[in-house]
Amino acid sequence: MTLRIDQLSLHRVRLPLVHGFQTSSHRKNHLEHILVRAVEAGGAVAWGEIAVGTQPYFSSESTDSAWAVARDHLAPALLGAEWEHPHEVEPLWRRIRGNYFAKAGFDMAAWALWSGASGIPLAAALGGTRDTVEAGVSLGIEPSIDALLEQVGQHVEAGYGRVKLKIAPGWESEPVRAVRAAFPAVRVHVDANAVYGPGDVERLVALDGLGLTMIEQPFAPRDFLSHAALQQRIDTPICLDESIETVDDARTMLALGAGRIINIKVSRLGGLSPAQRVHDVAVENGIPVWCGGMHEFGIGRLANVAISALPGFTLPSDVSASQKYYARDVIVPPVTAHGGLVTVPTAPGLGAEVDEEFISANETASHRLTR
Repeated sequence: MTLRIDQLSLHRVRLPLVHGFQTSSHRKNHLEHILVRAVEAGGAVAWGEIAVGTQPYFSSESTDSAWAVARDHLAPALLGAEWEHPHEVEPLWRRIRGNYFAKAGFDMAAWALWSGASGIPLAAALGGTRDTVEAGVSLGIEPSIDALLEQVGQHVEAGYGRVKLKIAPGWESEPVRAVRAAFPAVRVHVDANAVYGPGDVERLVALDGLGLTMIEQPFAPRDFLSHAALQQRIDTPICLDESIETVDDARTMLALGAGRIINIKVSRLGGLSPAQRVHDVAVENGIPVWCGGMHEFGIGRLANVAISALPGFTLPSDVSASQKYYARDVIVPPVTAHGGLVTVPTAPGLGAEVDEEFISANETASHRLTR
């Protein structure tokens, strides 16, 4: 089956968050992501999502930079090209360095298009083996311990059995101890988003022994050596997130002993194809993985659910229900969770309808290309 995309359009869509989210670098009260709409020569439509931050704080990309690269380089490279499998799409932009978030949106659309045309669910197309995915929630830095406990309590009551707490220098041991004391049965891990430096090592060592499932990305993305040194000092597994942009990064982590868990983010890696490869490397080396999130709208969230169905995803993933972040999502029906579990869609392709009218009502810019 040969596929060819003859129309592409980009849509910048802005949605308010139900609850503001504070990380170690910034606070966000809304998200503006870029949605990719692809129309195949036969008329089939598929969508992808560029879930990049508005500012270049998580990665070197931003909404503006991803928009420019998508419009001027990635879309023209894909438009009119013939391919038989999504793995053949990635080489079309091999000359374009980095820009993984921007690439992810097009790769995602290609997978959704191909699986839909093949009549199989996206998860099955990727090699997924699960009917449900265990979901965890990611909680930002709150103004007080009481406010944090209130947030944790709401999500535990909703059925989630794992919470991830954002931390920063001065906001780590105290909130962790409070959450562990109030919710002893809940699995907890912390995420630093690379904010700690060499002088903060003892702050991180102090977290060892608090029953955390992992300490995620304490040091700068390229600082594999500091991660390796810390991992030698503590029993708590270190998980790498921002450090892993390619399969080679995963191999470097393994060779140096810089961590024991990998956070596989479809957006950060450049799409479902590279995420699938990192998963395979991790499985070959006995490393557990889970799927992290970027507060994706429903399109990217469903892609995350699909990749999380692969057998190596043995830890809860950040695929919580749409309602945790958005009062209304861009897909129908939205992603839902019951007892902390998200059902993997069984319909061909992405697994839900995209609400194009709602997208149009909330877009701040659009750009269309035709072959």
